[in-house]
Amino acid sequence: MFTTTFPKIIPQVLAVKLTVKGERSVRSGHPWIFSESVEKINKEGTAGDIAIIFSHNKNKAIGVGLYDPDSPIVIKMLHHEGGAKLDEVFFKEKIQRAYALRLGLLETDTNSYRLLFGENDGFPGLIADVYANVLVVKLYSAIWLPYLETILKLLIAISTTETAVLRLSRTLQQKEKFPFIEGTILYGELPDETILFKEHGVNFSANVIKGHKTGYFLDHRDNRRRVGELSKGKTVLDVFSYAGGFSVHALANNAKEVTSLDISEQALELAKANGTLNKSNGVHITLAGDAFEVMKQLINDQKRYDVVVIDPPSFAKRQKEITVAKKKYAQLAQLGEKLTARGGLLVLASCSSRISAEDFFQINKETLQMQPRTFSLQLKTSHDTDHPVSFPEGAYLKCGYYRFQE
Repeated sequence: MFTTTFPKIIPQVLAVKLTVKGERSVRSGHPWIFSESVEKINKEGTAGDIAIIFSHNKNKAIGVGLYDPDSPIVIKMLHHEGGAKLDEVFFKEKIQRAYALRLGLLETDTNSYRLLFGENDGFPGLIADVYANVLVVKLYSAIWLPYLETILKLLIAISTTETAVLRLSRTLQQKEKFPFIEGTILYGELPDETILFKEHGVNFSANVIKGHKTGYFLDHRDNRRRVGELSKGKTVLDVFSYAGGFSVHALANNAKEVTSLDISEQALELAKANGTLNKSNGVHITLAGDAFEVMKQLINDQKRYDVVVIDPPSFAKRQKEITVAKKKYAQLAQLGEKLTARGGLLVLASCSSRISAEDFFQINKETLQMQPRTFSLQLKTSHDTDHPVSFPEGAYLKCGYYRFQE
């Protein structure tokens, strides 16, 4: 069945008692237990060992997680409210529950979706994306090695995919003696790294071996659809375009002219290639360079667009970067306003989990109110339906649609 051999790892069972704060976290359903919340473990553990959390008062199991000695989040919770046996039945129920949440999306002429969204679907440190008939699993932690073969069998069966690819976080790629390498084909064959897929009837491609994350960014799918519908007959600027997600939807919806701006020439080549996968009469322009500098130059050249989309990468991956990130978001809102035509639409997005939605929308509001034009916030959005949020830190994506009256 598989094209590789999986390591045979028999996990230990650890008995864990937590601090009052840690126990409260488990009872609230939170998936993370930090090392400072661990009061006692009955023996030394290794990655993937089963951690049974016992209550202080009654000495009964209140949850089950996986032990991760390589992370500050030393226990990743899989089950709350009592004990559980981590067998095939357990994982099958979880995966079936996750798949059921995606059924509505799969009825929309879409065959690319996130089947497992890490902690939010009960699989902390594990992502599973589907691109047409290819399953891509990305691991962020070694805790899943003892269970990987079982989980992959279940994922392949429920998604009816023909190929499975393994992607690894940078941490795992650098880990000594890790049994897999980045881009391993675990199941089936992959004649071409570039996979064609659809979202809402629009054709795209993703490189599932070398592309960012698992090959593409699926979380913005519904925003791309909406922007496409609003772009008919319009001029569009797609800033931080990467492989042209917003650009391609705009072109497929007969935008008059679309400009994709990204620092990566390679990404822009992907954007151009994706643009040709759909029928379009619009002109597709690509600009390579630092987004802030190119936007300033476009303003100096008196360029204006009917629709401006600004979707930057995360500016705050660490706590200490939050202040600078907020300044960058304010600067982008200011530049975006100047590039938006009379009566035009400015779409501002953030994927920085450390910047709350409340802070992000407040930054946009204050920045745009400082400009001399009248505007209205028409819509706020977050993740698409295949990115459910089950705990506060699981929410990261926010997007605002701002319409200028003049």
